[in-house]
Amino acid sequence: MAGSIINRLIMFVTLLLVQVLVLNHVWLLNVATPLLYVFFVITFPRNSAKGEVLAWSFCLGLLIDLFSNTPGMASGTMTLVALLQPYLLELFVPRDSADNLEVKSATLGWTKYLTFSLILTFLYCLVFFALEAFNFFEWQLWLLRTVGSTVLTMILMIAIDSVRSK
Repeated sequence: MAGSIINRLIMFVTLLLVQVLVLNHVWLLNVATPLLYVFFVITFPRNSAKGEVLAWSFCLGLLIDLFSNTPGMASGTMTLVALLQPYLLELFVPRDSADNLEVKSATLGWTKYLTFSLILTFLYCLVFFALEAFNFFEWQLWLLRTVGSTVLTMILMIAIDSVRSK
């Protein structure tokens, strides 16, 4: 129990620092940026307490908002994704799997893991950039940012998961 909290705290701090110090300054073609901190929500094990998932995710989003000057966008979107994560995860895990199943490619399989991660990451980017734009007059730019950021984030998450699964 204490080990999992320490691991979760290390992941929390690492993702926060990487996002704030490095990834916030990466803009591909001045459109797409990796939003790697959504990986934090994706990795919560099956049957984690919903309140715990919501609290951790909101706190990470709030700190991202404070350091990135995005008032409420990351915290609101992280909370939404944290709310949907346990229900979406149930669609991808076998019924007879362990209650504390870790979410990674080694336990779910690459296809299920990628699909699960892609859905949550795309949903995160979609809502995040919709809140940023707050209008749909430039819907092509909004869609381009959503797709580009989703692709960049997925590439980084696949790289991290391939190292983490070994």
